Amino acid sequence: MSQNDPGNQGRSEEDADDVRLMQLLGRGDTQAFEKLIEKHQTLVAGTVARMLGSSSDVEDIAQQVFIRVWKSARRYVPRAKFTTWLLKITRNLVFNEMRRTKRHPHVALQSETGVEDPPLKDETNLAPDASLLESELQQVIEEAIQRLPETQRMALVLRRYQQLSYEQIAEVLDLSVPAVKSVLFRARTELRSRLSKYLN
Repeated sequence: MSQNDPGNQGRSEEDADDVRLMQLLGRGDTQAFEKLIEKHQTLVAGTVARMLGSSSDVEDIAQQVFIRVWKSARRYVPRAKFTTWLLKITRNLVFNEMRRTKRHPHVALQSETGVEDPPLKDETNLAPDASLLESELQQVIEEAIQRLPETQRMALVLRRYQQLSYEQIAEVLDLSVPAVKSVLFRARTELRSRLSKYLN
């Protein structure tokens, strides 16, 4: 598939549909905008949530991503896959937010996670201890991912949770494929060392 083809030849049906919706949106079609949100809000909100953790800003940032899509529609040129372009916008807004909260840290409410966890024990068939350990491990993994530098975190989220190829991640992060592999290797090494006591 030719990545730089501005037309629709060689595009997947899915991507050609996104390009068509963007062209309609560029002409002011609000239904096309609603369809794009419907199709891609899980990708955007999921990526934002994995990057920022369970903060209340997730919905707000995801909304801002689509506002950018709306504002860019008239100038949109389909050089890369639509979802790659969409994830680039997401990346920029997420990185801005991470830098902003680093400057103005807010205290995370422990109760948010604490209150939600215990019911898991009753709903699963695991023994209570195993269930608790499972949810604790999940939380530790999430926290370890949150501590990674932003580029490593984004690469890991796109690879692990969104199943993007190295080539797509390279485009989203403006890196070469070897650089992406190196970033992912460092991220996984870092996670392994943080989770070593759970993995033994």
